[in-house]
Amino acid sequence: MTTDTPRRGDHLVRADRGFSTGGGRVSRFLAPAFHRVLDRVDRGLAEGAIEATLPDGRKRRLGGRKPGPVAIVTLHDWRPLMRLMLSGSVGWYRSWADGEWSSPDPVPLFDLFMRNRVPLGATARAHGWGRIVNRMAHAWRRNDPRGARRNIAFHYDLGNDFYAAWLDPGMTYSSAMFGHPDEPLEQAQRRKIGALLDRLGTRPGQRLLEIGCGWGALADVAARDYGLTVTGLTLSAEQKAWADARVPDAVTIALRDYRAETGTYDAVASVEMVEAVGAEYWPTYMAAIARALKPGGRAAIQYIAIDDAVFESYAASADFIQTYVFPGGMLISESRFRAAAAAAGLDWQDRVGFGPDYAETLRQWRVRFDAAVAEGRLPPGFDDRFVRLWRYYLLYCEGGFRGGGIDVAQVTLVKR
Repeated sequence: MTTDTPRRGDHLVRADRGFSTGGGRVSRFLAPAFHRVLDRVDRGLAEGAIEATLPDGRKRRLGGRKPGPVAIVTLHDWRPLMRLMLSGSVGWYRSWADGEWSSPDPVPLFDLFMRNRVPLGATARAHGWGRIVNRMAHAWRRNDPRGARRNIAFHYDLGNDFYAAWLDPGMTYSSAMFGHPDEPLEQAQRRKIGALLDRLGTRPGQRLLEIGCGWGALADVAARDYGLTVTGLTLSAEQKAWADARVPDAVTIALRDYRAETGTYDAVASVEMVEAVGAEYWPTYMAAIARALKPGGRAAIQYIAIDDAVFESYAASADFIQTYVFPGGMLISESRFRAAAAAAGLDWQDRVGFGPDYAETLRQWRVRFDAAVAEGRLPPGFDDRFVRLWRYYLLYCEGGFRGGGIDVAQVTLVKR
């Protein structure tokens, strides 16, 4: 990157301003306390193990009592454990970015922390003032109409040329649904879109509202293959420009908040948009779906849920994803989300989860992203710090799905 090339993605790399990350030179004097942190991790690993190399060169095995993934981790400094104690996954990422710990493959480590989420408890969550500071900073990113547009631009307006470098040719940025392990990613994405649209029971000529239409992949299929007239909503100017250029005349892409939609439709689709809504607005989201649907109409939703057993601790702070990647984001508590649907007069039907498919989708995205970097196909402006951040994000999410505490699912909602 030349000095006169505008730096892109810097707002993600620098997103921890205002967030507690812990650390500092005092950490080296607290080594005995850090061994106690390792003791807690050791006790909490009911499945799998960590083979750790400590800053003084000693080796330590944590867990290993039952089969599971084995993570290889080298602590180059004690500071990562202080950051972990103070700021959870925010501090743990910051230490990785600063070269304070390393691993030949971090996915098993993230898998282990999710797999052992209940016995580990709050070990990997922010504590005390660190949690308060993180949460207060995150609160500024709430998803009111103005904040939602700003939060979406933060992530999705990195540029269509950036996403096109590593997504499948259909530009689908959500979990695929694999029919078999060797199925090509683009075909598995098409399978997912078909599965969602089939839930709606529509007929040619009917009207579909898509809340969060991305780059237009589902709207394109709905119009061309299902004969539907589609209105797609997005808050990303970049996504709208791409979608406008690809969809047929039966599709209208609107730069509009879901709360501002006033039309009536035969069906509603929404793929992994609700994670950008925030728990505060789940009832509003469900009410908007119910308002848009005709009586007896169907909505098909694809969403990402975190285990209800850890939702409260997850929601009490801001994690790595919320800090650096998806400001304002919040994974679903399925029980609360389902209750919001019921309160809006929507019956919850035919829930199908496919979390392992998301882990594979993320793995393939990472392979494609790494290839784009190696082959120089990323657009100009993204420096090494951003590349490391984005790769860590893909690794982190893959491990979360492999650990089973996060799931992706499709569900049908029927308006009473």
